[in-house]
Amino acid sequence: MIKIHLNRKVLKQAYQMNTSEILIYQNQNGHIKIDVRLEDETVWLTQSQLCELFQKSKATISEHIKNVFEEGELESEATVRKFRIVQQEGNRHVERELEHYNLDVIISVGYRVKSPQGTQFRIWATQRLKEYIIKGFALNDERFKSGTSMNYFSELQERIREIRLSERFFYQKIKDIYTTSIDYDSKDEKTLEFFKVIQNKLLWAISQQTAAELVYRRVDATLPWLGMQSYDKQDNSSIKKSEVSTAKNYLSEDEIKLLGLLVEQYLAFAETMAQQRTPMYMKDWIARLDAILQLNGRELLTHAGKISHDMALQKSGEEYEKYKLAQKIVEKEQNLQELEDDLKKLKPPKQ
Repeated sequence: MIKIHLNRKVLKQAYQMNTSEILIYQNQNGHIKIDVRLEDETVWLTQSQLCELFQKSKATISEHIKNVFEEGELESEATVRKFRIVQQEGNRHVERELEHYNLDVIISVGYRVKSPQGTQFRIWATQRLKEYIIKGFALNDERFKSGTSMNYFSELQERIREIRLSERFFYQKIKDIYTTSIDYDSKDEKTLEFFKVIQNKLLWAISQQTAAELVYRRVDATLPWLGMQSYDKQDNSSIKKSEVSTAKNYLSEDEIKLLGLLVEQYLAFAETMAQQRTPMYMKDWIARLDAILQLNGRELLTHAGKISHDMALQKSGEEYEKYKLAQKIVEKEQNLQELEDDLKKLKPPKQ
């Protein structure tokens, strides 16, 4: 049986800490990547740093470490050291001696912990182990190409610049920013819920309405384009049912401008975080969005709204059917008028 610690040199990886940095993230292609800053060919983390790395409580990490040693998977004498570090406590800096755990412990805990970060770690490590078992070795291609480690922030800066220059709608740019989160997982249901929260926060800030409320209150079959003010098509007949239930289509010109200004500030902040090498989690992005909205004097959404998603879908569907029926009547009248005009052209001129 091959133990994890035999692949030790391959599994030296990523997240921003005091002296060592370890980052587990998903790149633009959806591949799990690990980025690392090595110290003396290994990485040492405190218990609190392990909590941050895997986004779990101190009690959970303590239990896993305890089991690793009690089950004989690792020896504490070889994997635990005390280092004297300076940390901030309140308004003062205090020097304390804290236990640090080496890479073997990090790997063992990573295979035991249940969290999105733990899952990402296991996906990456399993891929590397498979390569190691088949080939007998594994290479860190990124380090060979660049000559350094910690490429995450370079990738992040490049992606943010691409997003800022893109022609995508403002709200889509916000979604693009969140995919740069350390704990982003496109397949996780929580990610979909996260995007809904962000959408509603932005829409509420500029219109004092949630996405469902915007659709429910502004859709109207008697208005041009059913009340959609930012709808970019000129031909009414081409309107699709899905477009009628999309909240952003009902934003006014002023609301679109305000949304653009808020998003531009957000993108500038994102680029600053990348420049400062600050890894961001999805919860961090929400907190920063709230801060930017408040800085601009916008009201924060603190409730779920008075209109549900199903109510908005039902009303937009009903209005869409009314619109389609009205379109058929108009088309029928137009056809009759065209037929009448054609008949007039066929009549012989009066002598």
